[in-house]
Amino acid sequence: QVQLVESGGGLVQSGGSLRLSCAASGFRFSTYAMSWYCQAPGKERELVATITSAGGGTNYADSVKGRFAISRDNAKNTVYLQMNSLKPEDTAVYYCNVNLPLRLGRRDYWGQGTQVTVSS
Repeated sequence: QVQLVESGGGLVQSGGSLRLSCAASGFRFSTYAMSWYCQAPGKERELVATITSAGGGTNYADSVKGRFAISRDNAKNTVYLQMNSLKPEDTAVYYCNVNLPLRLGRRDYWGQGTQVTVSS
C-alpha cells in the first residue's frame, strides 16, 4: 500500500531553516511528480511546491519562492523541502502528496503531516 512518512518539522525562530523529508513506499516513486502542501489552523490546505518525476522541473507558491526548495532522491524514494528564511506565517502542518492513477480516475495520497512552528 502507498505510504508517505514526513519528518523534520519542529520549532524554529523567524529567519531560521528546516529541512523536511518524506519517505515514500508502495508505488514506483521515480515515475510520479511529488508535492508538498501546508495547512495552517483555520485555513484550507494549500500547495507549497511540486517537483517532476525526474526532478528536472519545480513549481512553487508565490509566498515561498526564493526561500523554499523542493528536491528528490529517486534512489532513496524520498522527497525533501528545504525551508530557509522562515517566517511566522509559514507556521503550519506540512504534508507530502502524490497523485496516482487508479483503474478509474486518480487519487491523492497524503502523509500524516509534520508540524512546523516559526516563532517571531
